[in-house]
Parts: sequence; C-alpha cells; structure tokens
Amino acid sequence: MIAFVRGPVAAVHPDCAVVEVGGVGIVVMCAPATLAALRVGVEATLATSMVVREDSLTLFGFADHDERSLFELLQTASGVGPKVAQAMLAVHGPGELRSAIATENLTALCAVPGIGRKGAQRIVLELKDRVGTPTAGSANGSSGALTRQTDLWRDQVRAGLLGLGWPTKEAEIAVETVAPLADEASASGDPMTVAELLRAALRSLSRV
Repeated sequence: MIAFVRGPVAAVHPDCAVVEVGGVGIVVMCAPATLAALRVGVEATLATSMVVREDSLTLFGFADHDERSLFELLQTASGVGPKVAQAMLAVHGPGELRSAIATENLTALCAVPGIGRKGAQRIVLELKDRVGTPTAGSANGSSGALTRQTDLWRDQVRAGLLGLGWPTKEAEIAVETVAPLADEASASGDPMTVAELLRAALRSLSRV
C-alpha cells in the first residue's frame, strides 16, 4: 500500500493531480477541495489510498490521513464505491460527514450526487456505530489548509464540478448561485475558502 506521496506538483487537472516522485509522474485522483490547495511547481504531500480493480490501479489522494481513513471506511458500506466516497468528501468535510452519519441527517447525505434516500439510510445503518465522533479540528475538513481566494474561486469551483461529472451549463449556474455568498463573506472580512464554496455549489445543485 502506498500511504502517501510527496513531491513537486507537475500538473493539476479537474479530477486529479500529477505529483513527481523520484522522477516519475504519479497520477493521484483528488476531490476538488484538495486540488484547489495544490500549485504547479510547489511540493505537496498527499495521503493516499490505492483502489485495485481487475483492469486498473487507481491512487486517490487526500489532504490528510483522517480524510483518507474516512474514505476507506465509507467504502465498507453497501453500494458505496470510491467515486461515491470521494463525492461525499467533496460535499462535506470529514467532521461534517461524521456528524451527518452519527445524527442520521439524511438530508445532508442526499446532497451528495449519486446518493438517494435509501442509500443514505443504508449508510447510516451500516456506519453510524463505526464512524467515530467529529473533532473540532476536522469540522471543516481540509478547507482550513486552503489559502483564501479572490475571483480565482470561480474557475476552481467550476473545474471541481466538471470533474465530478456535472454538465458545463449546470456548473455555471451553480457558480453564479454561490457568488453572492462569496461576495457577502468577502465584504465581512472573512472570505470563504474554495472548499466551502464548492460544497455550497454542490448543495445548490442537489436542490435543482
């Protein structure tokens, strides 16, 4: 198992990053919030989890080991594969996700693309007693590690939505929907992070 990768970021794409390790470019699939914190040419360390299939080996990357552990736990629930688990962590930070499962907040879980009410009920049933207690440090997931953004957030949120499979038109609408939130937060002196804006955009799409 590859526990983590460390090296300069060679490229950042809507759904993955390429990290140079020992002269080799390693493709790491990441949630948009994690990708938003990466910069080409800057060294990064990503906790990783490898998913093995008959025809592929896929490496998923995370901001920290706690996020990776939750990603792996989520996949033990019936019907939850790596893509759904990653989408869950894209919409909710680790702390928020643990809280949603522990308190049986089906509405929050259904905000994740690909999860319906029955799927949310199954996740709660199977993971409620195993998900652990949210900690203050993980309440916002990896968003605390992200730098505060200006208008760059629009491109990053749009790219994140496209990477999760949303059509361009719907991604554009979602960006415009959360723009007033971004402006209001910025005016108050406490700008929202890209991760927070992305999650708000995903929630707006789930209500369409």
